[in-house]
Amino acid sequence: MRLLLLLLPLSLFANLNIAVSYPYIGALTKSIGGENVNTVVLAKGNWDPHFVVPRPSLISKVRRADGLIMNGGQLEIGWLPPLTKRAANPKTNVNTKTFLNLSHHVELINKPASVDRSGGDIHPDGNPHFHLDPNNILILANVIKGYLSSMDSENSIAYEKNYIKFSDMWEKKIKIWKEKMLSKKGLEVIQFHDNLAYFNKAYGLISIATIEPLPGIPPSSRHIIGLIKLIKKEKPCCILHDVYHSTKTAKYISNKADIPVVLMPHDIGALDSIEDLTSLFDYLTSAIK
Repeated sequence: MRLLLLLLPLSLFANLNIAVSYPYIGALTKSIGGENVNTVVLAKGNWDPHFVVPRPSLISKVRRADGLIMNGGQLEIGWLPPLTKRAANPKTNVNTKTFLNLSHHVELINKPASVDRSGGDIHPDGNPHFHLDPNNILILANVIKGYLSSMDSENSIAYEKNYIKFSDMWEKKIKIWKEKMLSKKGLEVIQFHDNLAYFNKAYGLISIATIEPLPGIPPSSRHIIGLIKLIKKEKPCCILHDVYHSTKTAKYISNKADIPVVLMPHDIGALDSIEDLTSLFDYLTSAIK
């Protein structure tokens, strides 16, 4: 009996341990993987996704992983490469079948014509916040299904069933969110940072300015004064603000220009009420009044 157990496939006894960079990827991987996959999320949803400290606990998680899924688009460029290097796990190396870069499977927007420090902390591949278009979530779910199936072909039927169940649910939700946002099409908005580019494009919102004059660059007094003048002239509906930057400047502008500040969570866990992908988009599509 013991010899027979040793000869059976390992997948019958052990789930895949998949490390993922962000909570939304963890939720998708869990939805598709079901009981056959353990997901390990490295960053928390209320953290700035650009800056994650590669703590020893994260190193050990990557070291034990059977695979790694990242957002890509150089969103993790400042923290994930040092983490995987210290973990020294060949299964999390780039260009292996156990490594997945999601940005390679969607069309990135806002790709800069040139890249240099004068443009701020720009992403040369384009805007990396593509998961905030709910239509891209379906693409990513399908990609993750293929990724898991390539690593664990014995459970590919289960992954396919889980994907179909998720996609059926998600397509219904997309219709609901589209209906909710129809009246918002054409609204002008201000952002702190252009992390909502894909959400805005999906629903026809027009971003006319950002509080950051350039990505990652704090606003000067001159820039703030110019924003206040622009808001009074153009009368955008609101300032859309992420949860991980201070709202102090946005509230100052709000008071001076009589414009509301609307918190827009970017990931699961960004706010206490955002417990899954559905509640993330329920919130986002209800936040703008």
